[in-house]
Amino acid sequence: MAIDRFYAVIPAYEPDEKMLAVIDDISSLTDFHIIVINDGSGKDKLPIFAEAAKKAIVLTHEVNKGKGRGIKTALEYIKEHEADTVGIVIADADGQHKVEDIIRVSEALKSSPDKLIMGCRRFSGKIPLRSKFGNNITKFVFSFAAGVKVSDTQTGLRGFSSKLIPFMLSVSGDRYEFEMNMLLECAREGIIFYEVPIETVYLGKNESSHFNPIKDSWRIYKDILKFSCSSLLSFCVDYICYSIFAMISGNVAFSNICARVISSIFNFSMNKKFVFKNKEGIAKTAAKYFLLAALILAANTIMLELCVKYSYTTNISAKYL
Repeated sequence: MAIDRFYAVIPAYEPDEKMLAVIDDISSLTDFHIIVINDGSGKDKLPIFAEAAKKAIVLTHEVNKGKGRGIKTALEYIKEHEADTVGIVIADADGQHKVEDIIRVSEALKSSPDKLIMGCRRFSGKIPLRSKFGNNITKFVFSFAAGVKVSDTQTGLRGFSSKLIPFMLSVSGDRYEFEMNMLLECAREGIIFYEVPIETVYLGKNESSHFNPIKDSWRIYKDILKFSCSSLLSFCVDYICYSIFAMISGNVAFSNICARVISSIFNFSMNKKFVFKNKEGIAKTAAKYFLLAALILAANTIMLELCVKYSYTTNISAKYL
């Protein structure tokens, strides 16, 4: 079913009038509903949320639970109240995402409903040093860990179909790390990223951000590091097992299959239990994981056999020249 309706999800902690301006802009779009999450803001912010409630659905956390938990609360609401497939666009409350860019993300989602749409900033002009440096470091580490290049891993403007709600709810993390874990798990599941260029907007020196450079950076990077370590350990297991089986049997295909089965089980167990702590049913998760692993194994074994045969033929030819 084609997507023709959207929900703009706006998690908010201690917002100011800029959030009301964002809501006013989005409310002018006829195909958008708006959900605002009051993530444990102080009582002095109640008038702002009361004003927001005139044009948006306001969901409230009594205490601050984090941006990721706020997004999940909105997704649970949409899952409960929507029977049709709708588009979901997550935007920040501080005015850094212009309505024109929100429209660009929604239009891309219409044509690519199975992808994760990312509004990626161009990072041109005067950019706060911590934001520019942080994004460059994070996208490099993410590319190394996940094997997927993303130009803006820290963008808060993202869109996806409501069909992905169960998957998104299974992503670990309740604070800023949720956004990075979303990318890691999408990469792992083969969900394609679709980048939409958006304007880079920083208000003042980005003082409105509630991002804690130490605590939140640790939450983000620890999962990337766990993902990288899991992959590295799995490679070591695969290499050691292949060497042992090859020594014993002398059969390339047999050794490759045995090694890959063992390393795949090891990698799945590590990711399931320690990296993502995925709450999705193990049978469903394992079925998807090992189907993909089987396809990769088949292609890998065929290529390995061809390489061995080519090497053997080349050596024989060279011997008689």
